[in-house]
Amino acid sequence: MDTATRLLRLLSLLHSRPQWDGAELASRLEITPRTVRRDVARLRSLGYPIDAEAGIGGGYRLGPGGRLPPLLLEDAEAVAIAVGLRVATTTTVSGVEEAAVSALAKLHQVLPVRLREQVDAISAHTTQLPQGELPVVDGAVLVTLAAGCRHVEGIRFRYRTHDGTESERSVEPLQIVHTGRRWYLVARDRDRQAWRTYRVDRITQPALTGTRYRFEDPPDPVALVAEGTGIAPWDLVARVRVQATAATVVKIIPPSQGVVEDLDGASCLVRFAAQELAPLVDVVVRLPWTLEILDPPGLRTAVHDHARRLLGS
Repeated sequence: MDTATRLLRLLSLLHSRPQWDGAELASRLEITPRTVRRDVARLRSLGYPIDAEAGIGGGYRLGPGGRLPPLLLEDAEAVAIAVGLRVATTTTVSGVEEAAVSALAKLHQVLPVRLREQVDAISAHTTQLPQGELPVVDGAVLVTLAAGCRHVEGIRFRYRTHDGTESERSVEPLQIVHTGRRWYLVARDRDRQAWRTYRVDRITQPALTGTRYRFEDPPDPVALVAEGTGIAPWDLVARVRVQATAATVVKIIPPSQGVVEDLDGASCLVRFAAQELAPLVDVVVRLPWTLEILDPPGLRTAVHDHARRLLGS
């Protein structure tokens, strides 16, 4: 191999495992350990952070930071990334569209013709269903919140409620949840000593505080967002006991449409909400299992009336 090819191969190997012994690398590349050391020095000079430890248990490993190494992708991986980037060009995260277009252009330039044709075929025959006007999320805000979740570090930010009131919040972030329409931050509010969900498009000026924390018994972030967005805002809340496991029922009632709680391993409680009875009836008739309507009382009557109309038709 020439030097350039050998350096790319060395980078690929360093990516594939957390750590490599120098002798192993030399054997894989069919070079001497001395040449391995020289190649590592070349990569370091190009900005790639490669750590080295001598002795038993030591070796070479690719450290964090530095320049982004070239990606060596399988055919299926390249197609998946290209299709994903095209979808990202229509995202609601500000700044991502331009970055996605730029990355897609670079990837498209180096794709083999046969893979480019696959990507073009998928894109040409795929249409995204319009979702109406959705709130735009600041990409920089999203990155800061994600960093807080990743590093278990507190965050302060300005938050605007649904009525326009702004306030300063200090939180311990747990997870970012995307419902398909909106982005939410699940975090423990330090001032209120309670778990809260925050719409990311209403967050401004986030800043990491440097304060670390540990959660003793954190909630399920998806369930908390489902409760806050699918149950709490509505006037009528239905409670239905279903003779099926929770894992089975969530295939029909996902978190974006209701909350499913396991009861005894053979049945579960399903909660969903709306402003009036008709949408609740629609959900009940979609459940293909034996069930018992617990609340509200009017829902039981509405479902019976609906069944009578169907039987009389």
